[in-house]
Amino acid sequence: MKHRVMWARLPAQAQDVLLALFITVMQVQGTIVRNTGEVVQRPLTDLGHLGFGLLIVSGVVVAVRRRWPVLVFVTAALASSVYYSLDFPDGPGWLGLFVALYTLTAYGDGRRSLVIAGVGTSVLTAVWLVAAADIEPRAAVGWVFFRIGASVMSAALGESVRTRQVIATEAQERAELAERTREEEARARVDAERLRIAREVHDTVAHAIAIINVQSGVTAHVLDKRPDVAREALHAIEQTSSRALHEMRAILGVLRDDNGDDGGREPYPGLGHIDELAAKAREAGLEVELEETSPAAPLPSAVGSAAYRIVQESITNVVRHAGPTRVTVALNPGIEALEIRVTDEGSRAAPGRRSADPRPAGRGILGMRERCQLLGGELDAGPLPGGGFEVRARLPLALSGARL
Repeated sequence: MKHRVMWARLPAQAQDVLLALFITVMQVQGTIVRNTGEVVQRPLTDLGHLGFGLLIVSGVVVAVRRRWPVLVFVTAALASSVYYSLDFPDGPGWLGLFVALYTLTAYGDGRRSLVIAGVGTSVLTAVWLVAAADIEPRAAVGWVFFRIGASVMSAALGESVRTRQVIATEAQERAELAERTREEEARARVDAERLRIAREVHDTVAHAIAIINVQSGVTAHVLDKRPDVAREALHAIEQTSSRALHEMRAILGVLRDDNGDDGGREPYPGLGHIDELAAKAREAGLEVELEETSPAAPLPSAVGSAAYRIVQESITNVVRHAGPTRVTVALNPGIEALEIRVTDEGSRAAPGRRSADPRPAGRGILGMRERCQLLGGELDAGPLPGGGFEVRARLPLALSGARL
């Protein structure tokens, strides 16, 4: 076991060099031992020791088998063809050829390597059979068929190893891709949740601050002259801030919930809270008119929550940019979509300039548009020709393709 570990730690090139030396020694020494005391047609020392040279070449060439597998196989095949064509004595001189065949198919590129191995083996088979036509004794021809069968088995073994390596590599790549995909999906979910919380916080805080700003201005203006009105404004500020804090706790509660239990968490505001929203807007000085149509069936909670936030942000923009004015909120739930329209008459301080509403397209309108797009809907917002501003939204009621 210790020797096996030490062998595995050697560099691949060092392993191939040691293997080439072992094969060379086995081919030369094995052929000498096998034919000791026998009469052979042509000894290894004939033709200037050509037999020894061929055995050594077919063994030494294995040292570069991984770098040039095709060249190694061609060299070993030519050496074997010449060796047996010249009637040199039989022996284990085919070891280098078998290793070369295995390397060709194991480290090759699949089909091309198999074609080269098949053609080379076919040529070798023909050469070996022709060279063994007059072999004596005839029983020795069995070694020819052994070489043919062993060549085929070497190529098949190499192809099997290559196929297993390809399958293992593809499986590893699929596993890495799946892991990356899971990480990307997790990051996307985290980003989507962060964006959702940011939108909820923006809508809640912006609306509350706008109402509080108006009410505090009223309080400062009438504190000495009309304390009863100031008291009502302060009461409205208290209710608005309390409501905002309550919604903030509901929004951020998911970040503090370690057990994943949301049973005690109240649902997000929906269409049922529109009346309350309109009442708060009236306290801020707006003349709010609601035009509601009862839906034929309960709306999805995601649609109701998005509709509430769109109306809330639209009213916030009116309070912030237009001041006291008339606002019409129309909610028309149809069969396929919920139509929302929030229209105001613009600032009453400068009636002669109503045609040019100075309201900027800030984060509020962008957030409303993102809410619509997440549900597969659309939103359009802009100034009206006669003055004022209008927000129109369409929210589909079928959420099968929505990205929630």
